[in-house]
Amino acid sequence: MLIGVDPLLSGDLLQVLRDLGHGDVVCIADCNFPGFEIARKAGVPWLRMDCDAPRAVQAVLSVMPLDSFVDEAVHRMEDAADPAGLNEAHRAVKSVMEQSAGSRFRLGGIERFAFYEAAAKSAVVVQTLERRGYACFLLKKGVIGLDGQVI
Repeated sequence: MLIGVDPLLSGDLLQVLRDLGHGDVVCIADCNFPGFEIARKAGVPWLRMDCDAPRAVQAVLSVMPLDSFVDEAVHRMEDAADPAGLNEAHRAVKSVMEQSAGSRFRLGGIERFAFYEAAAKSAVVVQTLERRGYACFLLKKGVIGLDGQVI
C-alpha cells in the first residue's frame, strides 16, 4: 500500500502506466473481452483488475492524464443493439471521466470488431470483473508539463 495511490493499481500496472508516452493507449476490458489472447498476440502485458470497468477507469485516471490534444481521448466499444447510444456501463465511465478529467472530453465509440483491432495496438490490456456487456474502453494518455500539471 502506498499513500495517495489507489490500492487497485498493482505494481505491474503502475510500471506500465509510468512507462507510457503521450498518445499511448490503455485498454480497460470487461470480463468477456478476449483480452488475454489480444495481449498475447500483440506482445503487450495482460493484467487483471478485480473491480468493474468504471472503478478501473477511475483508478487509472487517478495517475494518468487524458490526451488533451484530441476531442475523444476515451473510446467505448459500441453496443451492437444501439451503436450510437450509451449503455449503463458507458454512462458510468463517462461520469468517472468527467469527474477525473473534466467535461471537455467526448466519449467516442468504436464498432466491436474495429475495437478488437484498436485494442491490439494498445500498450496494455487490463481485464476487469465487469459483467455488463460492451464495457470495454480505450484511454489515450496525455502530457504532464514541466510544472507537473496536465497540459
